Amino acid sequence: MTDDEPNDSVIEIPAGLEQDSTVVSVGRTMNRRTLLRTVGWVAAAAAAGVAVVEIVRRGTSSTVGVVTEALSFRRPSSPAPALAAGIHPNLVGLAPAVTPNADFFQIDTSMAAPDIDTETWAFTIDGRVDHPLTLTYAELLALPSIERHITLACVSNDVGGDLVGTARWQGVRLSDLLKQVGVRADADAVVGVSVDGFTAGFPLAVLADGRDAMVAYAMNGEPLPAKHGFPARLVVPGLYGYVSATKWLSQIRLTTLADDVPFWLGRGWSADGTVEAASRIDVPRDRVAVATGRVDVGGRAWHQHAAVGTVEISVDGGDWQRVTLADSMGTDCWRLWSWSWDAAVGTHELRVRMIDDNGTLQDAAERPTFPGAASGLHTIKVDVRPS
Repeated sequence: MTDDEPNDSVIEIPAGLEQDSTVVSVGRTMNRRTLLRTVGWVAAAAAAGVAVVEIVRRGTSSTVGVVTEALSFRRPSSPAPALAAGIHPNLVGLAPAVTPNADFFQIDTSMAAPDIDTETWAFTIDGRVDHPLTLTYAELLALPSIERHITLACVSNDVGGDLVGTARWQGVRLSDLLKQVGVRADADAVVGVSVDGFTAGFPLAVLADGRDAMVAYAMNGEPLPAKHGFPARLVVPGLYGYVSATKWLSQIRLTTLADDVPFWLGRGWSADGTVEAASRIDVPRDRVAVATGRVDVGGRAWHQHAAVGTVEISVDGGDWQRVTLADSMGTDCWRLWSWSWDAAVGTHELRVRMIDDNGTLQDAAERPTFPGAASGLHTIKVDVRPS
């Protein structure tokens, strides 16, 4: 069957869908606040002759869709491992280890989330495959699923930026779907296509290590919010979203990146979307004033699919000191940390870095986001005043 031939393949829904299922009512209006944010890489891209549109939407006034039916999805066949009690340090002001859906970062090329009817929506897996496949929403939800805590990050994140978040995702393992369609030997890439035509693609070889890539339909125990890709999206741990995180999925195309150039790669961004090691100081904030004595310092570090091994902090360019790591959430998640600082009067500079489980030290060289992720060590200044 050629790439452009019609696809009539469907998958049979297993019997007993209603049994052992979690029913989630989403009969409500989904609202969103729309915020147009300009960040540093826009200027960098423009300087490179690249047309860039960045829309960051965190949800307000206009209605993007109303879902009136109750959605029923099975408990995951492979649930997420239970999180340890110590994943969050006892530190005031440090954001949760699992990001609430409403607070999860959002960057898209579209102004509004599409209004999709699950009764008519379906997505197709085709291209260089032996058995193209189309799945409806009900068919997708009926398949065996996995659930995992995974940290996602945006390539346009500045050093110390907030375009990163961790959620508990549920969906169908991508490798299982690809086994079913039979990927041909001449395919070397996976390209996701959104209902609005947006494309994101990554090398097929990325999946060879067994990472928990999935077609996700639930986020933190709820159906995907409209702004995060309802009814289904791709989640690939260890890759930046610009090459992997296709929302509002309509197609997964097995192809080659040479013949099928995705949206951002066609605009000069790097084809290697591997997430780089990063760390951040969240508490205290930059330029905040604190009193002398004990000051609680904390933040988070991440290197998805490599895991955080050590986090260190330096004061005023001095020796690197190890901080206390919170319990691990898994290889594909960030890790929170804390440190007690005996602060003396004056203006001080705090800098953080991480070393992953493989012994790789975070890159200290300063590099802009374009064309493939910023690097450098997050640094803040703190004004310490007499008690």
